[in-house]
Amino acid sequence: MASIPIVVTCTSCHMFSLAFSVSGEGFTCDKCREVVRLTEKILELESRIQSLFEDSKSVRTVENILDASNVSAYSSVPVENPLQLGNFVTVRRHSRRTKHHSTVPIKVSNRFAPLSDAPTEKPAESALVIGDSIVRNVNIEAPATIVKCLPGARAPDIKSNLNVLAKTNRKFSKIVIHVGTNDVRLRQSEITKDNIKEVCELAKTMSDTVIFSGPLTAYRGDEIYSRLSSLNGWLSEWCLQNNIDFINNWKSFEGRPDLLKRDGLHPSWDGVSLLSRNLAHSLNNAKV
Repeated sequence: MASIPIVVTCTSCHMFSLAFSVSGEGFTCDKCREVVRLTEKILELESRIQSLFEDSKSVRTVENILDASNVSAYSSVPVENPLQLGNFVTVRRHSRRTKHHSTVPIKVSNRFAPLSDAPTEKPAESALVIGDSIVRNVNIEAPATIVKCLPGARAPDIKSNLNVLAKTNRKFSKIVIHVGTNDVRLRQSEITKDNIKEVCELAKTMSDTVIFSGPLTAYRGDEIYSRLSSLNGWLSEWCLQNNIDFINNWKSFEGRPDLLKRDGLHPSWDGVSLLSRNLAHSLNNAKV
């Protein structure tokens, strides 16, 4: 008798799938297994890059020592038995060719690295703007404002970064969160809402003033437009009910495709300028 598939839920993404059997550790879908595999591969590559970086530093150190010894040896070569010919002196010189190797330093970075090295002397007096690639070029003139861009980040990624800062007792005068564009692509509205709630609750433990920057209008098809519009409507109500300031960017960008790049998702330079003004206005007028 043929086996009958059963409906199971992935323990990672919580999506439903059909399977003929489930192990004691639970079911993980092919997509999540692939994500885990790629994540491990990225960690391996980062480790190899770090090793190359350390090797390049060692090579440069050795070269500096060799160059110094070559210069010292050349300057100490004596004039051996010069032959006096009138007013001329014939000197036998030793030639030495020094090989120079050029090394290119490898920059190692993690786009999800926390703000442990953020340039600020008084963190408690600084405002933090943290979000996905939408805030990449945001420039806020308000003093002591740190802008941290995490390209491709979803709400759990923002939470992970804030968690690292929270463990070091970092505090900020205000925290602005901009996330959601990448989350809606998962088509899991309730999970996205729960993740955003967790991020905001964590931010409240690090600052007395938490601000949520709402999503921009997207021109990438009806589905993503509809999902972002729905998320914006929910955020505007939930933030009001939970003492969180809300920046309604949707109203500023609606009907203005010129404020977005050709991808219909990221802000153009004019869009970045408008978004920066929205954030700055909220930071300057938020209740502390």
